Amino acid sequence: METSSALLDPIFLTLRLAGVTTLILLVVGTPLAWWLAHSKSHFKEVAGTLVALPLVLPPTVLGFYLLIALGPDGLGGLFGVRTFAFSFEGLVFGSVIYSLPFVVQPIRNAFEAIGARPFEVAATLRASPVDRFVSVALPLAMPGFLTGAVLGFAHTVGEFGVVLMIGGNIPGETRVLSVAIYDFVETLDFEAAHILSAGLLVFAFLILLSVTLITRYLGNARP
Repeated sequence: METSSALLDPIFLTLRLAGVTTLILLVVGTPLAWWLAHSKSHFKEVAGTLVALPLVLPPTVLGFYLLIALGPDGLGGLFGVRTFAFSFEGLVFGSVIYSLPFVVQPIRNAFEAIGARPFEVAATLRASPVDRFVSVALPLAMPGFLTGAVLGFAHTVGEFGVVLMIGGNIPGETRVLSVAIYDFVETLDFEAAHILSAGLLVFAFLILLSVTLITRYLGNARP
């Protein structure tokens, strides 16, 4: 019974973390991707580089500075709590930062691929900017949204360095799949490590296959 709980709890916690993170990233990342795709500001490329920074920054470095930011001298003190570190909320915050480029970049590319012509046509039909975004931009950029959502979810599921730094290994609170696998290997429980690792291997394959098929299907369906 304890073994079953040790396997299932990290799975459910990881799925919860990935789901919440992906939802936040879609809400936050969509306007950011739109601005990066259409802004003429000279600051745009600096902002784009900051968004992409987690792609090249070592996870432990990012996790270290997030740990400081979430402590009592950072966001924790700002909101009147001791710390957001070593909590589920801290994991969500760190996961949003770490997975941001995996959601923003595909959506940005999709927005840029639309071009100006569809919006010009919509404007001649007296569509408001909001109507143009909802009726033109969102449907045409749907492959980017789906790709971003899938990649953001998958990347959050596979996180290790960042979540370990800011969340530690608290069962039921911050012990996600990657940390649980590391813990099982440390305690020489290779059977449990095999079960979780094999599951993540299959999951990763299905995610990559899904992204390919979704992109190809929607690309062929576009008029």
